[in-house]
Amino acid sequence: MPPHRVLAINRGEREDVLGVGLEVPAERVVAELHRRTLRGPSPARDALAAAAEDAYKRLIAPSIERELRGELTEKAEEHAISIFSENLRNLLLQPPVKGQVVLGVDPAYRTGCKLAVVDDTGKLLEVAVSYPTPPHNKKAEAEALFRRLIGQYGVTLIVVGNGTASRETEQFVVSVIKGMPERGLQYLIVNEAGASVYSASKLAQEEFPDLDVAERSAVSIARRLQDPLAELVKIEPKAIGVGQYQHDVSQKRLDESLGGVVESAVNHVGVDVNTASPSLLSYVSGINATLAKNIVKAREENGKFTDRKQLQKVPRLGAKAFEQCAGFLRISDGAHPLDRTPIHPESYGVVDKLFKALGLQLEGIGTDEVKERLRGVNVAETAAGLGVGVPTLRDILDSLQRPGRDPRDELPAPIFHTDVLDIEDLKPGMELTGTVRNVVDFGAFVDIGIKNDGLVHISQISNRFVKHPTEVVAVGDTVKVWVMGTDLKKGRVSLTMKGPAEA
Repeated sequence: MPPHRVLAINRGEREDVLGVGLEVPAERVVAELHRRTLRGPSPARDALAAAAEDAYKRLIAPSIERELRGELTEKAEEHAISIFSENLRNLLLQPPVKGQVVLGVDPAYRTGCKLAVVDDTGKLLEVAVSYPTPPHNKKAEAEALFRRLIGQYGVTLIVVGNGTASRETEQFVVSVIKGMPERGLQYLIVNEAGASVYSASKLAQEEFPDLDVAERSAVSIARRLQDPLAELVKIEPKAIGVGQYQHDVSQKRLDESLGGVVESAVNHVGVDVNTASPSLLSYVSGINATLAKNIVKAREENGKFTDRKQLQKVPRLGAKAFEQCAGFLRISDGAHPLDRTPIHPESYGVVDKLFKALGLQLEGIGTDEVKERLRGVNVAETAAGLGVGVPTLRDILDSLQRPGRDPRDELPAPIFHTDVLDIEDLKPGMELTGTVRNVVDFGAFVDIGIKNDGLVHISQISNRFVKHPTEVVAVGDTVKVWVMGTDLKKGRVSLTMKGPAEA
């Protein structure tokens, strides 16, 4: 039985919708017990037979059933947690959209759409409310507000949350974009899962004490496109919604696993110590919540850090913590050229020796000349000469050839839209490009630009046999799909990745 089905059955049983039990040929089991216990004639034969039958039905069978169900559930939970963890890692490592002034829209009906404009660094410029959706339908006033915000702040991208009223809001946004062709505006629907959890949290209250809950949500929606990692770490991982049956598994084990994933992702990317929030800093190796706040406080009081060594002056950041965190904290425009690389300060001496041997200057890091010379280095010989391990030198050379590199930049950017697509527009065989939003045991959900994501069933993911969808797709992947069919009543779309012939 597939793991997701085990969890579904367990939930049905808890909700008193299902009765669950194991069907076992009890007569054969009892006969086997009799064969083992009744050996030869005995005056107690009948009593022993009755005892064996009673022991099986009353004690052994329920015990074995509990044990088997427990084993199945444990395996299913481990599987669900591993899928959630993998999806979360892929989501956190989505490429940031840099250099865009973003208008974030948190759609709603009665209370109106909350708007937040953030600049290309994520700084909040203005919040507002518009009422383009029912029951108000104040489209003219809303359009005037959108036009003012776009013109005043030079907005280049509009981001709409996928919650309540997103369909109507998307149609309105498209009409605004068409009315301003000279701006070259584009829009994107983003998954707003967890935005409401963040906006009501203590962290959001500290960050935006003057905004109400919905306005904070609009800021989160805008920022999660600019830098998904920096924004999503503020949200409890299990509230992000990229798993399956996450509420049915051990919450303690889930929290431990997801926390490890977030920490791994943050350290993999690295953190700019001069712009990172306390939430982001707290996931860096060696830094806890208190230290993260102390770093931000020191930055606010003394100005930007210009050297990694200055971190040692932060209260409670001792030698051990510095040793653990220094390589993951970046200073993009610091005094030392190596401070913007993942190279740890303890290896700066190795780099100095390497550059002296090659006749290069540290200031030239990142130039074509330096890259070319570093590519020609014999790793084994040079490592022996410098007294370091081959893996260490390989890491150093890689970091020197791509200083300031963000590993997320190598991934494909999200798909932007300029026009609205309706489920009624879809026809079998139609080719579309979409973004994978969630991967589960039975398939992948793909955002193709309509309100609900389409499902690519596991049988439609590839022409070869696929044991699990994660073998082929991951959250954030850009994929080509073909429409197989639509259910207008339920708002469902079936997709295939096999090609138009299969569709």
